[in-house]
Amino acid sequence: MGPLQFDMSGNPGDGPRSLTSALHERLRADILAARLLPAQKLHIAGLAKQFSVGLAAVREALSRLVADGLVQASDQRGFRVSPVSLADLADVTQTRIDIEGLALRRSIERGDDVWLASVKSTWADLKGVPYHYPDDPTVHYEEWVIRHRIFHRALVNACGSPWLLGFRDVLHEQSERYRRLSIRRELGGKPRDVEGEHEAIVAAVLKRDADAAVRALSKHFGITKEFVELAASRIAEVSRTT
Repeated sequence: MGPLQFDMSGNPGDGPRSLTSALHERLRADILAARLLPAQKLHIAGLAKQFSVGLAAVREALSRLVADGLVQASDQRGFRVSPVSLADLADVTQTRIDIEGLALRRSIERGDDVWLASVKSTWADLKGVPYHYPDDPTVHYEEWVIRHRIFHRALVNACGSPWLLGFRDVLHEQSERYRRLSIRRELGGKPRDVEGEHEAIVAAVLKRDADAAVRALSKHFGITKEFVELAASRIAEVSRTT
């Protein structure tokens, strides 16, 4: 990997900040896509050389990732990618159900017609791309991943709480790490109906039935957790080899 590419337009004084932001986004993407594996050590000097940036930019980018929960810092051991486990998966899933369920309930109570239209449009956008790569059904289609993130964010955008949305976003990213690490499997011998799960959430939202919407959302997250648990051997293998 070569030097980072980033936008240097605007105030020249924003250059160092732009470089740090670009490095933060690059490392974040590599962690979420499992190109940087759980528990992998992150050497400041090595990253600075790899991306042709200064040590200060690497330290600041890693510090931001610590705040995001994607990297851990230790005085003795330096930085490493946050590890994964089934216990952590269960905690992340339940906390995400609690936080995102609350944000969805508030959005249904407070959201206007513009918000409902955004839910419809992002749902239509998500259905417009395949769930898996046609030549590899074990890997998500990358554009689907992007639209999936946008769709789930649209569901809760009307909650009215930046703090709630911030916590929700952190939990979403942690969930995505597990999704990327898991091997796509069949549950009970039948393919997963992800589109049907999403449709149930949207149908309840459009009816402004908060209880039904939260139940559908909770079920959706719970099924994702079950699929990741089926890939537990893969998660354990990754943890042992880093």
